[in-house]
Amino acid sequence: MIFPDNLPGEDNFQIERLLYSRGFQNVAGCDEVGRGSLAGPVVAACVVLPRDCDHSAFIDSKKLTHSRRVVLDAVLRSAGALIGIGQVSEKNIDEINILQASLLAMKLAVDNLNIKDDIIDYLLIDGKFRVSLQIPQETYIKGESKSGSIAAASIAAKIARDRYMLALHEKYPVYNFAQNKGYPTREHRRAILIHGPSPVHRYSFKGVKQDVI
Repeated sequence: MIFPDNLPGEDNFQIERLLYSRGFQNVAGCDEVGRGSLAGPVVAACVVLPRDCDHSAFIDSKKLTHSRRVVLDAVLRSAGALIGIGQVSEKNIDEINILQASLLAMKLAVDNLNIKDDIIDYLLIDGKFRVSLQIPQETYIKGESKSGSIAAASIAAKIARDRYMLALHEKYPVYNFAQNKGYPTREHRRAILIHGPSPVHRYSFKGVKQDVI
């Protein structure tokens, strides 16, 4: 089943609504965060939004402030959204590459979805690569702007990863993960040059590997 890459209008739940009208029962959005980071895991989320919530509130996490993401993550949970989180470590990223790690994180997020008596029967995935699951699925470039479910997943994944990076900051404060979340800011790159990479850096990434002696 193929859907237009750009559906008309501003309704960010129309893809899901169309699928529900065709008999699907649990349509989930998947997204990941942390692909461009130099340290820490890549984290994905899988979210099934309630059909009767305000879907318009969920937009691309990159367009939201941290405080707004925190609020919307809480809204997701209080509204009864089904949420699964998947995480792949920096060591596994080095072993299998970031693309495969991102897809694995999304697969794990689907597997970890807190759903008991039913199954996910359709996936909407941000990007252009399908997840290795026997579930009908569609991929969307910039999917956060087209699907409220994907946007909600981007928020849940971002909140989960940010919390993890805050914990890493306590162990490795010289890199200021609390602020940069592992991304290659000037301050972070300078810290790597001065202190060398930590055990949670991605040694296969440019910006880390050339500094390893």
